[in-house]
Amino acid sequence: MEILSSRVLVRSREPERARAFYRDVLGLAVSREFPGGTVFFLGQGFLEVSGASAEHPTDATQLWLQVRDVAQAAEDLAEHVVRPARREPWGLDELWIADPDGRRIVLVEVPAEHPLRRDVRQ
Repeated sequence: MEILSSRVLVRSREPERARAFYRDVLGLAVSREFPGGTVFFLGQGFLEVSGASAEHPTDATQLWLQVRDVAQAAEDLAEHVVRPARREPWGLDELWIADPDGRRIVLVEVPAEHPLRRDVRQ
């Protein structure tokens, strides 16, 4: 499996307050924003801060790993799958697996038509 990109996900009960902390207190630059979340540059990686929910509690730090083929990853990692791959409302195909400690790892395929695949330069 080839990893194309990654980020650490932090879920917050007060996402606006958390985003302000990472942006204004730590001084992290914004990579991109989307409804419900902000992705910050974190050295050579990324930090995503978004809201908590029943599926995404605040005490769970997660890894987000972009892969070329989520279906192949599901096949290769079948014994670790905790939620099958599906297209999310934000347009990404996500598969959830867990490491031996139960830490969630989100494997993401960015479909060809997704805005993350578009060149936004003028």
